[in-house]
Amino acid sequence: MEHLRDTSRRVETPEGIEFTLYPAGLMIRLCAYAIDELVQYAILLSVYLTAGTLAEITGTWLLMIMIFLVSWFYHVFCELTFKGQSLGKKIMGLRVVRSDGSPVNPGSSFLRNLLRFADTFMFLYYIALFSISLSPGFRRLGDWAADTLVVYTSNSLAPTRRSNMAWLSRFEIIRPSRNLSYEEKQTILMFARRYPLLGQDRAEELARIYAPVLRSGGTAWESKSDAEYLLGIARGLSGDRP
Repeated sequence: MEHLRDTSRRVETPEGIEFTLYPAGLMIRLCAYAIDELVQYAILLSVYLTAGTLAEITGTWLLMIMIFLVSWFYHVFCELTFKGQSLGKKIMGLRVVRSDGSPVNPGSSFLRNLLRFADTFMFLYYIALFSISLSPGFRRLGDWAADTLVVYTSNSLAPTRRSNMAWLSRFEIIRPSRNLSYEEKQTILMFARRYPLLGQDRAEELARIYAPVLRSGGTAWESKSDAEYLLGIARGLSGDRP
């Protein structure tokens, strides 16, 4: 039933372009958590079988250290290495970001996962469930402390429909030269939504911030202005077809 509740968050970049974050609710986060628990158990089993054999030589200290590292740093390592995604979150289409939409940083990741153990300790587990269920951004205690959100990735683009920007059909569809991140897609789509209200000069000014990075030295679309280039990408992202 959580889809009936509007929990989307509009975020504005320093350049004045807005995009929308869609926080993930309790059930899908529990599914991601369950997958991550299975992954950790598999890793710990491998560690036990490997280090357990070595324990006859080194003693149990090596096994204890490896178990500690997996238990405490699995989520931190995944979030910092894979752009806010553990394996469970990747499978479920989720990622961790800062509340302003920027990528999670080491301090935030460490803090939110340090408090994960508080969230799951005895009766505090119920506090975490209530916090995720009732808070506007489906935040647990660690998210509040670290100022983070768990949001949808590609699924968060679903609210954008062709009918919302039918005028994009005037522009040729452009395929970007590389895979775009979630934040880049949202920024381009928000630019497209605001384009009719910006005026040509302001639109080109904003487009010059992003388009050169996305062109990546390619020559296929040199004849297009920066605004036309972004709007062509936006048409493709919105699901339109020639």
